[in-house]
Amino acid sequence: MKDSGDFMYPLQWLSKASAGERVASELRMRIISGVVESGSILSENQLASEFSVSRSPVREALKVLSSENLIRLKRMGALVLNITEKEIQEMYDVRLLIESFVFERLVHMETDELVKDLSKIFEMMKIAIQYKDADEFSKQDLLFHETIIRSIGHSHIQMIWDNLKPTLESLILLSMRYRFEEMYEDFERIIANHALYIEAIHKKDRDLMVQSLHRNFDDVQGRVEELWMSQQTFTKGVEKEDD
Repeated sequence: MKDSGDFMYPLQWLSKASAGERVASELRMRIISGVVESGSILSENQLASEFSVSRSPVREALKVLSSENLIRLKRMGALVLNITEKEIQEMYDVRLLIESFVFERLVHMETDELVKDLSKIFEMMKIAIQYKDADEFSKQDLLFHETIIRSIGHSHIQMIWDNLKPTLESLILLSMRYRFEEMYEDFERIIANHALYIEAIHKKDRDLMVQSLHRNFDDVQGRVEELWMSQQTFTKGVEKEDD
């Protein structure tokens, strides 16, 4: 494998991953960030050599990325597809629908344990901000929302979330890395938004839940395309400087 410094996906998150999952996670980050541009051809042989694996894990990874509509499979490789701002916004639309549904269920459920779990994750998010650790913050942020979604025990909602999660994870990682570098002051607002989530769930207050959702998602949807484009420019700039 290449030197760990050349990888965009956090290697510490892959300790229990298969070879195919490791390849898919890294390629996904490169494609979404724009490091690997749309229209590029991915060769099975070249990827196998780069990642120091056989072609079987590479094929496994390419099948996963094809199912996420990031590439189109071709003989002995794949074509990288263009991910559009519209597609990204649609992902956040689905996430908003999921969390709106979950909040409606939580109004009628016992939430004490959930509030405790979210409060612990919330503290880890604040520590990550204190240490300016974008990757750890991203991990805890995703875990925060996933914990809310899992709490209602709805298998089909969970299935939709699981399908959405890999691409969302990459988007969140890229966005948070950019914010830590360029918009660090923004985290005061982000933390306040997550505190409102916990308060709304604790009080089972439907109006407060709607407020917390819109405060988070109106902001995210309004800026996700801008942040994504900025991150692509930022990442490509770093790549050119390294050449």
